[in-house]
Order: sequence, then structure tokens, then C-alpha cells
Amino acid sequence: MKKHDLHTYCINTDFHGSILVTSGSQIEFQQAYGLADRVHNIPNSTQTRFGMASGCKLFTAIAILQLIEKGCFSLDSLIRDVLPLKHSHFHESITVHQLLTHTSGIPDYFDEEKMDDFEDLWRDQPSYRMESPADFLPLFEQETMKSTPGERFSYNNSGYVLLGLIIEAHAGITFSEYVETLIFEAAGMEKSGYFRMDQLPDGTATGYIGLGDGLYKSNIYSLPVKGGPDGGAYTTTEDVHTLLDSLFKHRLLTKESTDLLLTPYVESSTGTFYGYGIWMIQDEGAARVYSLMGLDPGVSFRSIIIPEDERMITVLSNSDDQAFSMMTFIRSNVL
Repeated sequence: MKKHDLHTYCINTDFHGSILVTSGSQIEFQQAYGLADRVHNIPNSTQTRFGMASGCKLFTAIAILQLIEKGCFSLDSLIRDVLPLKHSHFHESITVHQLLTHTSGIPDYFDEEKMDDFEDLWRDQPSYRMESPADFLPLFEQETMKSTPGERFSYNNSGYVLLGLIIEAHAGITFSEYVETLIFEAAGMEKSGYFRMDQLPDGTATGYIGLGDGLYKSNIYSLPVKGGPDGGAYTTTEDVHTLLDSLFKHRLLTKESTDLLLTPYVESSTGTFYGYGIWMIQDEGAARVYSLMGLDPGVSFRSIIIPEDERMITVLSNSDDQAFSMMTFIRSNVL
């Protein structure tokens, strides 16, 4: 691995974040750059916690499959049977599988096909009041269906909000309690959690939004105060690799359930598919690559799993979309 080239690129691009590249049990590259707190000049470290945005949809998918293993419901269960909703206009045929694969057709509270500024959501609904999955229901439950269930792939945050409510209804505890106990603790993810943005623990990076001309602002007013089933947990690069190692070695789910999670159910674009909470890249003639990603104001996250050579690459950044350009560079120029 061309470690010098990667280090030089990080310096030249003023990268803010943490990178971990492993091959099997061996660490090939581990380094952090930039500042976790620009006001107090606190640097990022390899142990810094970063937001991971939508990357934690994988946690929701794992939790759903764990409850299915316990016999609580099935992938074919209808929403109306597992989560009675009094005020929605959702089609009665929507299944748990369709929520997991973004094919349910329900209205999305942040529709990426129509909106591009996440901050617009909080002009009328204060972000500091968004503390649980149920708090998001008023943003979409009265809206009409976007498409017929099963008709097409359309990335959908609301679908994962509903999955979180299903988890709460059948587990009897809050969504964050479930994930932190039965996934984070079970996998050995010691630094991860669904932390409130106004109560971040020590060693957590503040997210920064670039304003141009070298100016920036923090993202504290740009995101819900606490993450949930569609995004917003905090983690470290090491914890991400711990999670993925546990997942692929069937410590969180049975092999049968893991295989279900990693199945490419629907094509989102040429060569890119979606399973349950995870993306798959399948170029013709090439080995399948699994991918996690997340992008929020002041947050960017990419993780790539290449089973063929047992390699994992994770990039977490507390700056707009830097993780995406960094991952592109690593895969194109370093490996």
C-alpha cells in the first residue's frame, strides 16, 4: 500500500477526519487529520468519534433481522399488522422487506429527488425537538404515496423511521437502547452511541459546514438533536471495522440472516445494488464490494468491504463530503 501517497494527499487537501485500512487482522494504514474542534484547536485522533449519517441504516436492518429471528414478524409482514398507524395514507400492501430496500413508495420526509438542503426541514420544526422516531411522523405520515409499493427504488429515510418504530413496538425499549445494547455492546463497539448533539461526550468531533472563502459553521442547528433509525449515530473507524467483522463472522445474526442482509435486491444505478441497510457494487467481471455511506451537513462517511482480499477501508470526516473524495482517491491511487 502506498502510505506516503495517501498521507501526502491528506495534507494537500486539508482533510479533516480519520482513516483506517485493514487487510484481515493487519492494519495497513491508520491516521487522523485536521481538527475535531476548530474553536479550541483540538485535533482529530484515531479514537475520535464522528457522525456517520445514513451509514447507520445498517444497524436498523440488523435489528429488524434479529427480531425476525426471534419470531416477532417476517420480512413479508405488512406494516399495518406490525405497526398500526392511525393517521397515515400509506398503501396497505407495504411490507417490511420493501421498507428495508427503499421500494415501499411511502413519502420521504427528506426526498433527495426533490430537496438538496437538509437544513430546510428545521425552519418550521425545530431540530432540538427531534429526539425519537415518533417525532418524525408528522413530517410525512399525512403525505400521499410517492409510488406504488414495489414499483421502484427510491432512497427513503421515512421507511427507516418506520422500521425504528417497529423495533420499538416489538422490543419494548427505545430504538437507541436496542441498538446500543444488542448491536454496539454485542459487537464490542465501545465508543459508539446515539449521543445528543447538545451533550456530546469527550472525544467527539464537531461537524463543520463550509461556507466558502475559508469560512465555516458548526452543524449543531442543521441536524436532529439525536440520531435514530435513518441516521445520526457516532462511531470511530475501529468500531466500524469491529461491527463489520462481527457481521461477516455471524456474531450478530445467523448465517442465513446475514446472507439475506447481503443480498442485492434492487438496482439503484448501473452496477450498484441495495440489500438491507447496505450497498453492493458489482462491476462486470469484478468481485462484489460492499459499501456503507452517509452524508449530512458537516458529516461524511464511507466504508468499503472487499471480501475477496479481506480488506476494509473506512473514512470518517467532520467536514462536508470529504470522506467520498478520499475514498475515491484511496481506491484509485493507493491500493
